[in-house]
Amino acid sequence: MSIASLEDLFIHTLEDVYFAENLLAKKLPEMAKKSSATALKNAFEEHLAETRTHISRLDEVFKSLGRKPSAEECPAIEGILEEAEELLEEITNAKTRDAALIASAQAAEHYEITRYGTLIAWARELGHEDILPHLRETLAEEKNADNKLLRLGEDQINAKAA
Repeated sequence: MSIASLEDLFIHTLEDVYFAENLLAKKLPEMAKKSSATALKNAFEEHLAETRTHISRLDEVFKSLGRKPSAEECPAIEGILEEAEELLEEITNAKTRDAALIASAQAAEHYEITRYGTLIAWARELGHEDILPHLRETLAEEKNADNKLLRLGEDQINAKAA
């Protein structure tokens, strides 16, 4: 896709985050399975349900824009998840693996938070007011997921790994 305008960049980024959400929907069950802490496993399973909702919202956003949902391969999220997988292969201690899972999941959340924040700013600038509620709701859920992971790490997982 040639990017000649902010609208083109907006669509490209929307396709990028659509790819990311769909990839995360595939990876979150694996992360839950690798978790030894029940609370962490539950957090991943809960966020999987939210991620599926995020994909549905993005479908609605594309529809509102008169476009078919489309994914643009996202090397950034692929790199974050590839690095996580490589790191997890090296960890033999379950408690340490849980701490690494939290860190990796937070890296993915931070990526999504930046993307949704940018999409909101650009949608506002481009006059796409009708899609703002979808993007804002997802951004709030991504921030909440990050906060849950942070609390889970600080309140119990990191201390057990130490």
